[in-house]
Amino acid sequence: MRVRRFSLIASLALAAFAVSTRHAAAQGNKKAINPPNARPGGVLSTAVRVGDLVFLSGALGTKPGGGGLADGGIEGQTRQALENVKASASLAGVTMADIAKCTVFLTDVANFQAMNGVYKEFFPTEPPARTTVAVAGLVVPGALLEIECIAAAKK
Repeated sequence: MRVRRFSLIASLALAAFAVSTRHAAAQGNKKAINPPNARPGGVLSTAVRVGDLVFLSGALGTKPGGGGLADGGIEGQTRQALENVKASASLAGVTMADIAKCTVFLTDVANFQAMNGVYKEFFPTEPPARTTVAVAGLVVPGALLEIECIAAAKK
């Protein structure tokens, strides 16, 4: 019974969020945010603001400017991915302190502790809610993780 009650509450909360997000988008409050050098007609936005929420696209541990994956294994890629999150957040007018939720996709769950050590450096106090998921692979060959986040924007 307890699981059903939690599932019902979670489902209702998710439905309310979806309705409020659709309402905000319908009111013209949805805004794609991309760097000035973004390719026109791309298939995704760096971030999207809907009302007071900023949805940041998943960030890999790739070096800026097409420099490939960061060196240093999972620690290096985690650090670079979070630097990429920080850059996207800044572009959208939010900071790491504004991030309320992250999802981390790991290609090897054995990397969890090492990723977590670096993650703590970026969120030393009041860390965001987080889900970590093991996945079979990511878009960039050799990528060990991807991190996506949602931030609460200031009005």
